[in-house]
Amino acid sequence: MSVCLAVVMLLIVVPYQPVLAGMIGTETVLEAARGDEARDCVRSFLARGDVQTVLMAQGIDPLEAKARVDSLSDAEVVRLAEQIEQLPAGANGGVDVVTIVIVAAFIVCITLFIIGLIEMLW
Repeated sequence: MSVCLAVVMLLIVVPYQPVLAGMIGTETVLEAARGDEARDCVRSFLARGDVQTVLMAQGIDPLEAKARVDSLSDAEVVRLAEQIEQLPAGANGGVDVVTIVIVAAFIVCITLFIIGLIEMLW
């Protein structure tokens, strides 16, 4: 019993530092995600064979270019990814978000139309 009391008193007397926690803003999380996405975009661009051929022709080692991209800050890599995407040859040729949304809406409308026809027949 006295051992437990001694431990409790020791815990009360020992100084402690309170934890200072704060909320992480949405902008902070989004900026970090945006930086990671841009870094992945630039890495995939550097992994293309034609880009590596041009880099080697200019005397740049592709591994060194990748290391330099890894050392860029998030703001720098986002700016670089935006510049690459604006170039006609730099774009990855992917489908943009608007096209995906339009196609998805079209598929939903067709599906609902077919379901409506099936219900009318029954």
